[in-house]
Amino acid sequence: MRKNIFNRILCSAILCGCIFMLSGCHGREGLSAFEMPEQFDDTREYEITFWAKNDTNKTQTAIYERAINEFETLYPNITVNLRLYTDYGKIYNDVITNIATDTTPNVCITYPDHIATYLTGTNLVVPLDELYADGTYGLGGSEVKFDSPKVSEIIPKFLEECSIDGHCYALPYMRSTEACYVNKTYVEALGYTLPEVLTWGFIWEVSEAAMEQDEDGTFLVNGQKVMIPFIYKSTDNMMIQMLKQKGAGYSDESGNILLFNDTTSELLTTVAAHGDSGAFSTFKISSYPANFLNAGQCIFAIDSTAGATWMGTDAPLCDISEDKIVEFETAVMMIPQFDVRNPSMISQGPSVCVFNKEDPQEVMASWLFTQYLLTNEVQIAYAETEGYVPVTTKAQESAEYKEYLSEIGTDAALHYEVKIKAAELLLNNVEHTFVTPVFVGSASLRDAAGQLVENTVKSVRRGQIVDAEYITGLYSDITALYRLDQIGMQNSRLASGEKELGPLPKASVILLTALAVVWGGMIVYVIRQFAIDFL
Repeated sequence: MRKNIFNRILCSAILCGCIFMLSGCHGREGLSAFEMPEQFDDTREYEITFWAKNDTNKTQTAIYERAINEFETLYPNITVNLRLYTDYGKIYNDVITNIATDTTPNVCITYPDHIATYLTGTNLVVPLDELYADGTYGLGGSEVKFDSPKVSEIIPKFLEECSIDGHCYALPYMRSTEACYVNKTYVEALGYTLPEVLTWGFIWEVSEAAMEQDEDGTFLVNGQKVMIPFIYKSTDNMMIQMLKQKGAGYSDESGNILLFNDTTSELLTTVAAHGDSGAFSTFKISSYPANFLNAGQCIFAIDSTAGATWMGTDAPLCDISEDKIVEFETAVMMIPQFDVRNPSMISQGPSVCVFNKEDPQEVMASWLFTQYLLTNEVQIAYAETEGYVPVTTKAQESAEYKEYLSEIGTDAALHYEVKIKAAELLLNNVEHTFVTPVFVGSASLRDAAGQLVENTVKSVRRGQIVDAEYITGLYSDITALYRLDQIGMQNSRLASGEKELGPLPKASVILLTALAVVWGGMIVYVIRQFAIDFL
């Protein structure tokens, strides 16, 4: 009797497990690939979310809000909810977190390195090739209710930066590069004349000369107790650009890690020497370059052209008190080069991607709003807030933007001289810009490049010797910290045709759990029967 009861219970458990397993097979296996509808249904109501970044700049926030209001006037059936962040990394982290709960935003300002990671999710980001080329709802489309730029009016190099594995997964929103903001007054006081193009050798030489002090420890060049002649904001860009200028490896299109090479070792040795003397530091170690520059405690401050409004004696967004500001002439120059005849500098700046949803009409609403961000009204207004440049020839060649540039220096706000010079630096050197390869893990590689510089400077300040043994250990530590060995193997598998395995869908988890229950029950049943028969 007990045997029959046990068998019935066990069989019921197995049957329930099988039903559970079969029902799991019908669960959702990720999103289907986006298919563009024949026409946008403007009779329906849509609510989309837009995640954007600003640096607590109220003017930028107002531009976003005005763009949303104007768009909603044109499309009253589409509501756009704005969510602001102060850091691109936080946007990236929140997107990754929300993937699991299927609550990603509809439209997101981001970077291609981040999009590469998003693409490990099945059909998570919408490829825009078909959308932007569509004659009806694409860029410059006949049914678009605003003056959308045509594909041909987007700067080709900027559009190419949004391509991953042969498909366009974003539209460029704004572009910037890095600039060296120089206290020309102090350079000349030290007996030097700024060259037409800065070189690394010139910057290192002047920086070391600026370290001279009197018996009381006061720096002769500024008469203060503090002087850090050369501060770099983004050390990842520093290492990447130095390697590019040297023609040395960083990574390739297949995602192979080439960062750890002899040239990198030589560069780190140089960084160590100037970090040890105190002539060089970084944002992470010391703080914002602009703060030291404006206080007369820095001579060469390298930061984004988008940060120009913080640089100089009359900077409209200065972060230090007025009594700390020192009068000096600010020169805006290209970052230092190894070969002035063949300059190279990074192209950077936010792009806009569209996330896939179950409803293709919702995606269409998101796409229309994305396009609106490329209109002259938005592009020119946003570019005027900082040292960004518009991404379309339509905006760059407009009478309004040309007038803005021509009024350089007429005031210390909208036409702040340093800001417009920073924008012109990029406008005049687009052909000298480059971007790094984008692949799964490229964001981690970028962080690793910067960490090499950060760790080296910190080490020499702690009295450590940076030699071949140190650098070998550093490479090992950075590889482990950012799992670069796994990235290399992962991209090698992808290059050989293997597919990347992302997180399992919920249905798959249910299925595997049910299978485990069923097999566990079967094993228990067999053991039970064996024990009964044996006894």
